[in-house]
Amino acid sequence: MCQAKSISFSGSADNDLYRLLKSENYDVRLFPDASSAIKNAEKGSGVIISASAYPLISVELSDSILKAADAKGLRVYAEYVSHYPGVDIADTVFIGNIERGVVSSKFFSPELKPMSLFGLNGCHIYPAKIEKPLLSFARVAGFDTATFGLTDTDVYPLLWRKGNNIIAQSCMTNFVKTRQEPLEAWKNIWTSILRWICRDNSLNFNNWPSDPHPAFGRYAEITSADRKVAIRKGAEWIEKAKLLLHPSWRDTLYHYQGDGVAPWGPSVNDKFLTGNGSCGVLEGHGSTIDSDGKQNYRYWLRADVQGETAFLMASAAKSTGKKKYADISENILDYLFYSDDFIRGLKKDPGSYRYGLIGWAQTHDTAYYNDDNARCVLGAIGASALMKNQRWNNFIVNNIMANFNLTNSNGFLPPRYGDELLDKLGREHYVNSDIVVAHPHFSSWMWACYLWLYDKTGYTPLLDKTKKAIAITMDAYPDNWQWTNGIQQERARMILPLAWLIRVDDTPEHRQWLDTVVSKLLENQVESGAIREELGADGRGEFGKSKSNRDYGVREAPLIEKNGDPVADMLYTCNFAFFALNEAAHATGNQKYKDAAAGLGDFLVKIQATSESHPDIDGAWMRAFDYNRWDYWASNADAGWGAWSTLSGWIQSWIVGTLALVDADKSYWETTADMNVSPEMDNALKRLKLKD
Repeated sequence: MCQAKSISFSGSADNDLYRLLKSENYDVRLFPDASSAIKNAEKGSGVIISASAYPLISVELSDSILKAADAKGLRVYAEYVSHYPGVDIADTVFIGNIERGVVSSKFFSPELKPMSLFGLNGCHIYPAKIEKPLLSFARVAGFDTATFGLTDTDVYPLLWRKGNNIIAQSCMTNFVKTRQEPLEAWKNIWTSILRWICRDNSLNFNNWPSDPHPAFGRYAEITSADRKVAIRKGAEWIEKAKLLLHPSWRDTLYHYQGDGVAPWGPSVNDKFLTGNGSCGVLEGHGSTIDSDGKQNYRYWLRADVQGETAFLMASAAKSTGKKKYADISENILDYLFYSDDFIRGLKKDPGSYRYGLIGWAQTHDTAYYNDDNARCVLGAIGASALMKNQRWNNFIVNNIMANFNLTNSNGFLPPRYGDELLDKLGREHYVNSDIVVAHPHFSSWMWACYLWLYDKTGYTPLLDKTKKAIAITMDAYPDNWQWTNGIQQERARMILPLAWLIRVDDTPEHRQWLDTVVSKLLENQVESGAIREELGADGRGEFGKSKSNRDYGVREAPLIEKNGDPVADMLYTCNFAFFALNEAAHATGNQKYKDAAAGLGDFLVKIQATSESHPDIDGAWMRAFDYNRWDYWASNADAGWGAWSTLSGWIQSWIVGTLALVDADKSYWETTADMNVSPEMDNALKRLKLKD
């Protein structure tokens, strides 16, 4: 604690720093304003002037206040300062978005070296002309270090020192409320400031509060009971986050959804009613956090999210015994297949080759991603099997066959296609093309659908085309694989069709293909069970790392800056790898695969977000996790889905659904084995005039 001298604190009792100082037994006294704090401070002691009305009201430091502090030999920290004698400070606030804090001095060394990065969510900052700031605020590329320094970017001084005063141009004391990360960096920042204020280099903090935080520490032993809690909380999150649209606020959805290009909006009003699934499921959170610690939402209705979330809720119903979750799952599937939001026009016409396709989103029903169609129907299949309700079989079969009916002889489809090109080019253009898409993120899970349907119907063209596509893709591995945000996600996605290929055609070559991909993926599985991200070969990535500070935050991007950065990705890799590794383990009996899935599952249970203050986050999995820091941190460069984003479909559903499978010691393949889709397949083949 602060030896001999107390700290006078100007602000409110609910300020995060004040509460921390009290809990750590610092001798801190609270005062309502700066004048009172300075007047009552002991000579030579420290004063903290917080911005208690941030961001609405700034702090102004007058000559008289500064002279009074100087006369008593006080060391002062003041924040969100809009006036300081002799310093040029703008009278308008800059509000940050993608910018981050940058250590721009040696004041915080050796713990934080110059160019170290830290988050500053919801930052309102008064631009000031300061030559040598201690901390800066700027748009910079990098994971934990500003890769390109402070070049080619607008730099805002964040913290600076003049005499016995340290001044912050924004609010830094409410670090819990604003969810500032990474925790260790903020702990080091405040340790250095407090040591300077108190003139005591031995000061430290025993604890550092955070909300949200991981459900468990890194060394916790996870039990079946823990998995069941994670499953329950994962399902509860869908409701607590108000992702189930209710008719009473449909206009709010439409307002923010717009044309689907930028469907961002503020957190769903906590007074809004929660739907029952019959109006659909929102995607989740974006990665922007405001000064109250609230995240923006993605107000968009996508088809893949509907099918996936139905699987999540059905899995939770099976695990918890709560019928409510099964009812929600059923309602979501009815909305997906029977409403006109995703299936309308020629997609409802049995005479059209578009019959059975599912539109990408409510706003883009004429666009199709075969990958999104695959995850949509895989979710629907899993939900149907778990609920023992097969009344959606016709939609499932017709979707798989609609995609297959456009697949070329190599077994490939373009990653994205749409009505405009289908009208212009016709079906034969796609069927007769020689396109090869060695890009598992976009192709592989539709192959898994083909294998699943082959197993249920014996329709051999499904197997033949899939085997050819997989062989071409494996021949291209690794140097000629395309990758989206990283090569690890491509490996993670490829495991599922390889595992299911063994189910229907078990050969030494097919087992070798599977082991090649799994073994390489697992080279990056660390002790905690996390799978480290990895960038692929230069020139093969769709969305590589930022090439400059100006390039940061303008497009989709990886969570890492370089290979070796200790980050796991729950949106693109760990989620899909978890599901696929469980399938591979059951398909082969390989203990290595089973152990890897179990370790990854335990890691995911541990990092599930727990929050007392943010019910819309409690029970979710955020995209990024730094497993060395044991903290939610990574590069936030992705313009659509950054480090703190959540997603009801891609992330939440495959984690919850697989946790339920692992806890029951089952695979999805076994769970769906009794699905009888032969009648629907017979009708589809007659309609398409296809023969074996």
